[in-house]
Amino acid sequence: MKYSARNALKGKVKAIEIGQVAAEVVIELPGGAQVVSMITKESVDNLGLKVGKEAYAIIKASNVILGVD
Repeated sequence: MKYSARNALKGKVKAIEIGQVAAEVVIELPGGAQVVSMITKESVDNLGLKVGKEAYAIIKASNVILGVD
């Protein structure tokens, strides 16, 4: 797999919640942190995503916004 993004986080699919148009996919990383992504239902099918399957959260962004209380 090749991609131009600098951040690829490998984990396992923990949950998939299918909505009418989109799906919320939760990937659990080693150590227990989770990444949540909203993708199309079609993408869930095309990627063959299933709970327990290994997957990558690939993050490409020109900005990362941080905040504190």
